[in-house]
Amino acid sequence: MPNMTHRLTAFAALAAVAVGASAGTAPAHANPFLTEYNTPYQIPPFGSIEYSDYMPALRAGIAQKQQQIRDITSNPETPTFDNTIMPLERSGEIIDRVAAVFFALDESNNSPEMVAIAEEFYPMYSQFSDEITMDDALFQRIRSLYERRDQMGLSPDRRKAVEDYYKVFARNGALLDAAAKDSLKALNTELTELYLTFNRNLLNATNAFSVVVDDKSALAGLPDGSIAVAAEEAASRGLGEGHWVFTLHAPSRLPLLQYADNRDLRKKIYQGYTTLASSGEYNNLPVISRILQVRAKKAALLGFENYGAYMTSNVMAKTVGAAEDLLMQIWRPAVARVQSEVAEMQQLADSENAGITIEPWDYYYYAEKVRRKKFNLDENEVRAYFAVDSVRKGIFGMAERLYGIKFTEMPDAPKYYPEVTVYDVTDAATGEHVAVFMTDYFTRASKRQGAWMSEFKGSWQNADGSSSRPIIYNVGNFTRPTADTPALLTLDEVETMFHEFGHGLHGMLSRAPLKSQAGTNVDRDFVALPSQIHEHWAFEPELLRTYAHHYKTGEVIPDELIAKLEASATHNQGFTTAELAGAALLDLQFGKLNPEGDVDVAAFQDSVTTALGMPSQLTFRYRAPYFKHIFGSDGYASGYYTYLWAEVLDTDGFELFKQKGIFDPETARKFKEYVLEKGGSEDPMELYIRFRGQAPTVDALLRNRGLTPENQQMNIQSQSDR
Repeated sequence: MPNMTHRLTAFAALAAVAVGASAGTAPAHANPFLTEYNTPYQIPPFGSIEYSDYMPALRAGIAQKQQQIRDITSNPETPTFDNTIMPLERSGEIIDRVAAVFFALDESNNSPEMVAIAEEFYPMYSQFSDEITMDDALFQRIRSLYERRDQMGLSPDRRKAVEDYYKVFARNGALLDAAAKDSLKALNTELTELYLTFNRNLLNATNAFSVVVDDKSALAGLPDGSIAVAAEEAASRGLGEGHWVFTLHAPSRLPLLQYADNRDLRKKIYQGYTTLASSGEYNNLPVISRILQVRAKKAALLGFENYGAYMTSNVMAKTVGAAEDLLMQIWRPAVARVQSEVAEMQQLADSENAGITIEPWDYYYYAEKVRRKKFNLDENEVRAYFAVDSVRKGIFGMAERLYGIKFTEMPDAPKYYPEVTVYDVTDAATGEHVAVFMTDYFTRASKRQGAWMSEFKGSWQNADGSSSRPIIYNVGNFTRPTADTPALLTLDEVETMFHEFGHGLHGMLSRAPLKSQAGTNVDRDFVALPSQIHEHWAFEPELLRTYAHHYKTGEVIPDELIAKLEASATHNQGFTTAELAGAALLDLQFGKLNPEGDVDVAAFQDSVTTALGMPSQLTFRYRAPYFKHIFGSDGYASGYYTYLWAEVLDTDGFELFKQKGIFDPETARKFKEYVLEKGGSEDPMELYIRFRGQAPTVDALLRNRGLTPENQQMNIQSQSDR
């Protein structure tokens, strides 16, 4: 999941990354945010940043941008692109620097000091964003350009920039009267505070829960690596030998669900996760209730039927109905597959005289047992070929073969955390600097769950025609290495690593001339195309053989094992598809609410479950109290469907690579030129069709997941015009 760090729309979409800073004090400390960084490629000088630097830098950044806006609005000349949009694009150097670092640190290296700063930082940042988008003098200049855009002879990227700025300002209250603007500002401020509370509750609740095991026999079935990590976690908490601690972080939780023979243990971790932040000190249910109320008021103020309509009106889908139509075409065959998967698992359990009825905490466990039986494939055996450094070599090799770029480690570059690795990305043919890329892969208590991509610096075209190149990073929560074993990734983690790297390529290879259009600054339902299409390379035999080597022997992954991976590729896809589509449908139903009073969030969630006919053996991928995508910000609110929307694009697009060859130079060139380099400078569907040669249909997704289509083909292009 990427973060788009330039748009004026909302601080929330910006908050997604990771960084650390030293709290050491120097005798005559100079705030590093207030000048250009004197570092290689302007990497933030993390070791020089102190907690006390953030708020003064934010205030200085606000003052700087306020003056820059006044310079634009006081210009007596008729508004042009060069005297209005360009100076707006180039404004805010200080605020961009401090926000990028702060948002990063707050997400992946949190601390009590950062929490305290956040209480002041986010509201101030949000209020200032409102100040800009509700500045009438600035808006009138943009409006003038918008109304004259057909007569100005603008290039396609400049015309789209004018249209996008107009939409951003209009959607954020520029057309409202003064009283309504004040109301909107108050609502935005409250939402900012609510998002802060939600995220704080979620992080605290996650870290507060653990399962302590003091009987080794209860660990039967678990991989040795998982047991070793649990023992190290127990030791770090001061527990003696003979104790093992499991947490709700995915690298700890999922192996327990997948391999633990002890059913009670599986149930305990499952229920701990699905009731996360649902009661007690860190209860997010009342927070969500208020978020829903405030969002409804905001949508009404801006003239929309509901918040879902507001959020979907400015993306490819255009309407909640179009998103729902797509999801239901996926939901129905997925649920049908779940029913057959459960029947298969129940049959296996009965044959073993387990004496149980399959419950949600049994799904991962019995799905793995079925996989072993049907395909003779043990994922724990496979992990030995996917050490994190090997997979990293695989993604770099993929990028070099497709796009002609190479990665060279910069061991002395500034880092925000000791485990971060920094790379100089260059053009393999010319040696030209392309980007800086950072990786931060392992779980820690100060880092939120999940995986994401963002940037410390975007890309843009300078006034002299030169290109300012980006600083991109990937963050994960993969299993940590132990004393004698490197970090070995699950198949899902391998896909995640390729996914986030795909977002990274979108940022690194951008050649869009404007900062606001560069990299991942695209429609929400287009942003996952570059990430998800690159997942397809992860297990392609041609690439697998280059990077999947046994961590002990160095042996290349054998053809027999590759064949098993291919045969089992669609195993358990009913479950994975239904929990994802279900969460996306739940999100859309929340977006359609217009509550005037308190919402019984849990009851509403249950009503959606019933209406969908969700099988009792599974639940939503994210339940509301820990659905950070939609309640930790508004970044994916009424937009979680975009992962499946983009999958329609990525599966359809990868079929072209399969037809031409997965490393076909011409196909790779077109994808690089029309998708990765263009960013948001042109209409996304037009860019996709230029690459693919045709509009996509849902059929490729269903084929890729092994699901049988129930309905006629759906043309996304026609749906998006509703």
